[in-house]
Amino acid sequence: MTKAMKHNEIYISRFSAWAPGLENAKEWEEWTQGRREMSCASESPKIEFTDSMFRRRLSQISKMTIQVVHDLLPVKEETKILFLSFRGELSRQFSINKMQIETGSFSPAAFSFSVFNAPVALASMALGLKGGYTAVYPINNSIKAGLIAAAAMLNTGSADELVFVYADEEVPEEYSCLVPEPLPPFAFSLLLSRAPCSGSVYSMDNKEIHPKDFLKELYLKEL
Repeated sequence: MTKAMKHNEIYISRFSAWAPGLENAKEWEEWTQGRREMSCASESPKIEFTDSMFRRRLSQISKMTIQVVHDLLPVKEETKILFLSFRGELSRQFSINKMQIETGSFSPAAFSFSVFNAPVALASMALGLKGGYTAVYPINNSIKAGLIAAAAMLNTGSADELVFVYADEEVPEEYSCLVPEPLPPFAFSLLLSRAPCSGSVYSMDNKEIHPKDFLKELYLKEL
């Protein structure tokens, strides 16, 4: 008989991550050990497994989301995605605001790529995923609300696995006064299981969960 998951635990079958300046296992290990930092840069993954016409218009956050979901595959056909971000398509939103201030109008095409759920929608399209997705906007630089939502989806739904994705892109310089200490651009994905698995288990307590700390803890468990 399969053992049911506890309400305060999530079971992580596997995970993937991407960040500017961290391109291989050795560099991620150095970051985990505090010997390397994530870069606040506009660099994006190449996602050369997608069509060139498709990827040329994509933002940093959308490319990172596609990359980390791709690296997590395969998943079951019915597997859903829960997407989490603190800033969403920030660079596109800035471009739209700037265009509206300078010209009094903006392009409908630009708007369609700037909505909060654009990265996960584009990932579903690029990778042919048909399970559907949910987009969550958390607060206080904590992904705890998203992890609680993921655990609830697994405990109450019919699926036995779920893809959890966190992603945030570089903050435009013009917004630096509004975000004095922004998170660097990075993304990670987790394949969560309803039942205990051979991967990691993460126990949630009452404290908030910073995404960098969470990712570092996952890597430390693998060292």
